[in-house]
Amino acid sequence: MKIFLAGGTGFLGKYLCKAMVQHGHEVTLLVRPAASAGQVEGSIRIVRGDPSARGDWQEHCAGHEAVINLVGASIFRPWTAFARKVIFESRIRSTENIVEAMKHGRQGGKAHLFNASGVGYYGYCKDAMVDEDKPPGSTFLAHLAQSWEATALRAEEAGARVILCRFGIVLGREGGAFQRMLPLAKLHLGAPWGSGEQWFSWIHERDVAGIFSFLLDHEQINGPVNFTSPGPVTNRAMIGILNKTLNKKPFIPGIPGWALRCILGDFSNVFLEGQRAVPGVLKKHGFVFQFPTFTQAAADLIRSNQGRYF
Repeated sequence: MKIFLAGGTGFLGKYLCKAMVQHGHEVTLLVRPAASAGQVEGSIRIVRGDPSARGDWQEHCAGHEAVINLVGASIFRPWTAFARKVIFESRIRSTENIVEAMKHGRQGGKAHLFNASGVGYYGYCKDAMVDEDKPPGSTFLAHLAQSWEATALRAEEAGARVILCRFGIVLGREGGAFQRMLPLAKLHLGAPWGSGEQWFSWIHERDVAGIFSFLLDHEQINGPVNFTSPGPVTNRAMIGILNKTLNKKPFIPGIPGWALRCILGDFSNVFLEGQRAVPGVLKKHGFVFQFPTFTQAAADLIRSNQGRYF
């Protein structure tokens, strides 16, 4: 397929670019005018444009069979009023413009929109196990996800198929949460956050790429899809597995919740609360995970980082 990837300069986007090309797809990467595209595959086409504003890039987007929208300002910052505004508007405006482009393209052929979202949609769920049928929560991230998904679903008005990709924490070799945890654990600083009993829904980057390919082949699937492994873990278990795999013992028993709240404010709840989200739709349709457990994922990513941290 001809795939248009917006927001593809982050670690996940770069990984998906390579994976899609390896699967034989033609990929066009949307890059902001002043941003660096970094090292990309030679067969990847670069288009310059600001997704939050209308522009010529929309004409390029319109000619593709599938669009993957990963655009959005990072949530990993203190949630001031200004930061919340930037986080919200960066997602909604960009998605509005992508949907507009899709409405003017693919005449006579069905288009596919894969729109990023997150398991924050469900709010904070304590120990409850949730799948795609769970109603939305009432937190900032839940309201953000609802608005983002509602905007993406407007593409259905043009006959497009819309997949709402509710990502858990993506673990990868070149970025993301794992690359922040790994060096700390190696320095004996890997310790539970707050109570340590909060659940984390995660997924290996290789399974993310596998899910996209699976969904391209299974066009009967639409709507929300949890991009999470079938084995969510508590924070305490996650840190314990990481320390055991590295054969490290932490110097500290834990990181107090109050300390994170003092530093990060409301954003600290992302680390101190959580969701026990499972991939109900993927399991129903027979998707096979390469890394169903955190132990397997951690071992693979640690092996791939031997030269960097050891």
